[in-house]
Amino acid sequence: MQGDLFDDVVSQPRTEPRAMTASSTRPAASVRRNTSKVRPAPAAEDWRGLAQQLPASLRFGVSTWSYPGWDGLVWDGEYDPGVLSKHGLDAYHQHPLLRTVCVDRTFWRPLTAGQYAGYAAQVGDDFRFVVKCPASITDAQIRSDEGKAQKPNPDFLDPRLVIERFVQPTLQGLGAKLGVLVFQLSPLPWEWLSQPVRLLDRLGQLLDAVRQALPAGAGVIVAVEVRDPELLSQALVQVLQAHDATFCLGLHGKMPPIEDQLPLLRALWPGPLVCRWSLNRIFGAYGYADAQKRHDPFNAILSEDAHTRTVLARTIRGIAGAGQPAYVTISNDAEGCAPLSIQKLAQAVAQ
Repeated sequence: MQGDLFDDVVSQPRTEPRAMTASSTRPAASVRRNTSKVRPAPAAEDWRGLAQQLPASLRFGVSTWSYPGWDGLVWDGEYDPGVLSKHGLDAYHQHPLLRTVCVDRTFWRPLTAGQYAGYAAQVGDDFRFVVKCPASITDAQIRSDEGKAQKPNPDFLDPRLVIERFVQPTLQGLGAKLGVLVFQLSPLPWEWLSQPVRLLDRLGQLLDAVRQALPAGAGVIVAVEVRDPELLSQALVQVLQAHDATFCLGLHGKMPPIEDQLPLLRALWPGPLVCRWSLNRIFGAYGYADAQKRHDPFNAILSEDAHTRTVLARTIRGIAGAGQPAYVTISNDAEGCAPLSIQKLAQAVAQ
């Protein structure tokens, strides 16, 4: 089965809707709105037919959603970013291709159960959230506001704190709408990279605590994302297998390209797909600021990555086509406009 894991599946010919762009749907004059009600873009309905042709276990989404530039793609107008941050999910989840979202802000600061419940109240019962564990637990170092390492983090991979600060609030607030818990290990200092056995033992203890805290049969996926290529090893696979966790494909310049990460998924087969396409590799390992500058206002694909999209589409077909859950979230920094990247990727999966 592993040799066929990412093979294409045969599908019937179909007529696809034309690719939407923000410029093709935006009115001639746009006024940024400051209101508590955000309405979905009518043009989003053009993609319902394509969405119905995708595997039911496949969920596409974005990494954050407060972008006025998605006027005509996700929203019916240009709203204030603060309004979209607070109220945009209600309109976002009505887009037929957007069935999940990655809540990235939890990486920088833990959220309360009440804050999670506020998100859950804006979406339907079929919607699922991908949530990142706070860096205060998954970063081995305490960093300054500029991201510079200052001193070792005494709470790194602490099993007790991960339950108190992360697992319990997400369960209480999101309930059945919780889909994936992502544990992103920030770039590690040599002290940890030179002791992989110690690192993976501590990671295993955390994953064991997480699994024990999750209700039986809840269907919540536990995924580990790494930012150091040195950790792509059979030892990591064994830890993930031992604790019913999976490997999160992290697509950006800090990690090898997608085809070099896929062997870990093959080793974990059968299992789900969790993928976060965060940054186009042309910007390098630390090019987020450059990507933001080039892509703003995030309403067009300006840095197309056809290779990653092709390999990712084949991977999705193999995994979701076999009935396994597949969560794929995309950032504007991947190609310039996350909703348009999702449209193209959905077309590639369906073809």
